[in-house]
Amino acid sequence: MKPTKPGKSGPAVLLDMRPVQGPSAQRGVGTYAAGLLGGLIAEGFDSRLTLLLDADLPEPDLPPGSYRLAGSRRRYHGQLSAYEEAVALGADLQRIQPGVYHAIDLRLPGRSPCPLVVTLHDLIPWAWGGPRMRGERLRYWLGKRLLKRANAVLAVSRATAADAERFAAVDPKRISVVYEAADPTFQPGPAAAGRVTERWGVEPGYLLFVGALDARKDPAGLLRAWSVAKAALPGLQLVLAGVPGRQAPPSMPGATILGPVDKVDLADLYTAAGCLVFPSRYEGFGLPCLEAMACGCPVAAYSNSSLPEVVDDAGELVEDGDAEALGRAAAELCAHPDRARKAGLERARAFSWRKTARQTISVYEALLR
Repeated sequence: MKPTKPGKSGPAVLLDMRPVQGPSAQRGVGTYAAGLLGGLIAEGFDSRLTLLLDADLPEPDLPPGSYRLAGSRRRYHGQLSAYEEAVALGADLQRIQPGVYHAIDLRLPGRSPCPLVVTLHDLIPWAWGGPRMRGERLRYWLGKRLLKRANAVLAVSRATAADAERFAAVDPKRISVVYEAADPTFQPGPAAAGRVTERWGVEPGYLLFVGALDARKDPAGLLRAWSVAKAALPGLQLVLAGVPGRQAPPSMPGATILGPVDKVDLADLYTAAGCLVFPSRYEGFGLPCLEAMACGCPVAAYSNSSLPEVVDDAGELVEDGDAEALGRAAAELCAHPDRARKAGLERARAFSWRKTARQTISVYEALLR
């Protein structure tokens, strides 16, 4: 690990990449970290970056660039990590002396000796609520409380920006909406249907769900939507991709459950699907919808939170919670996919990690002046 020297030679921007060293690497925040870093490198900003990593964990697989690395050490990595972070991170910042510190999750310093940028992915524990979110509210309570001290908050959607104002009392003048993007891996893959059939034994044209089967993702609604879609298209399969998660129901009768898949295989699954059916009740951004559209996969989803911003009119958005309408929309898209495939590909081109990086650099530079 190449150390960053303190003092006047400290980095312009210290980007916290520690989330890619743990379980978050395979979640939305890990995808965001990798995409943003790639965009910053592509925009030529990497020479002004130092990446903060956990010195006690294996170094992640990082893309080549002229950035430097700095290390930190923590005792806790679970539920108590945010509370230790509030105390210990300030000392790290004093040692490294960056011009700007960019946190990409809600583990924030109680006091920061430099301007603080925070990427806010969501405040779902408060915005969506419910008894199953009590643990998440406790885990992120301190980060939410500290959020209003940030010099700049990068909200990944207008819906998340509104939540920052409503639930964390963030000054709207400090909020910038900076959208995420799909990884370049997600594009229509030649012969994807054959590979999917050979590997998993499913025929193309199936309904696809991607992500954890948390209560927020409405697994019961997913099964109901599938039942309705099968009434119109007998034999229609439902394929589930991703880690089910702790809140997943004991079973999803009749569905084909693949478990975790890598990006290359997931791109094939999107490409060969008849429709991504996405019954989530709340999303900070809704990356699976964008990934699906980038692969030419039609999208049917509930109309709530950030999903209209991402899908727009390129897919079918139905009334929030109406699983029967979701099933009818999914069946229609499977039967007549051409318009949605074309519209989705065009919509996905409006998002890119280089665009995300350029907007982020503008925020950095305003604080470095």
